[in-house]
Amino acid sequence: MQQPDQRDHGGGVDAAAARFGGQRSEWIDLSTGINPAPYNVPALPAGAWTALPDAAAQTALLAAARAFWQVPEGAAILAVPGASSAIARIPALAPKGRVRIPSPTYNEHAASFAENGWQVVEAGETDAAVHVHPNNPDGRLWPATETTTPLSIIDESFCDITPSATLMAQATTPGTLILKSFGKFWGLAGLRLGFVIGDPALVARLGQMLGPWPVSGPALHIGAAALRDETWAEATRARLATDATRLDTMMTEAGAQTVGGTSLFRLYEVDDALAWQTRLAEHHIWTRIFPYNPRWLRLGLPAPDGWARLEQALA
Repeated sequence: MQQPDQRDHGGGVDAAAARFGGQRSEWIDLSTGINPAPYNVPALPAGAWTALPDAAAQTALLAAARAFWQVPEGAAILAVPGASSAIARIPALAPKGRVRIPSPTYNEHAASFAENGWQVVEAGETDAAVHVHPNNPDGRLWPATETTTPLSIIDESFCDITPSATLMAQATTPGTLILKSFGKFWGLAGLRLGFVIGDPALVARLGQMLGPWPVSGPALHIGAAALRDETWAEATRARLATDATRLDTMMTEAGAQTVGGTSLFRLYEVDDALAWQTRLAEHHIWTRIFPYNPRWLRLGLPAPDGWARLEQALA
């Protein structure tokens, strides 16, 4: 079982560059699942930077989010400064008990519940459950029947690439919270924007925990523009699907076996994941390995100008 205190993540390019050489700007970071061709940030009004975020900008963002994700009536929605900020606070919304978090998966959920005094288990009857949908790192999709506990967290941080798989219909179920990440699909992780959708009472309490103005003015404006741009979203889904297939082909030809993933990251089984990571790092390409499986290697997608370097490194 993945231990709650194992907070391993992608990123860490600075440390990789210190070890393997080169300037950070020379590295290709494939250790995350962030879209390498991000949404083009629109021009912002000056007040977005100089004034406290106003109610009108927040209302516009939430309206765009409701429309984009087709949030059902009766479900509340809250903009947060990154999905991770919600993950850190959600365990405090209910009395401590047992939480079911099937592994392997994104480890911040287990760490957060454990730090809040919950007992983290993988199966059985529990007071809460977390399902990452699609799952990180293997891309597994969960049926709605699995998400029935008094407190049910459905993390859809990577679901915007496959909107037909969403469990948004569960947002009206009491005790349910659905997380959405803006940084992955739109490729603007540094903006720190996320959303929590679901049980109005829980969403209201979470909002009180975050206090006033949790989301910056620039994030409000950029998020609203991006969520209204359906044309960009459709074109991006098609491009990511094509690129994911291209990456699978390259890795398979290099000797890896595809395990799963999404069109933002791919998971492979190799003979020695650390050796593969080291080999690619020598070409200043950073990838993701996992402490609980020495044969798993995860790669995000290269930017358009990164494919040739990856192909050369794999040769």
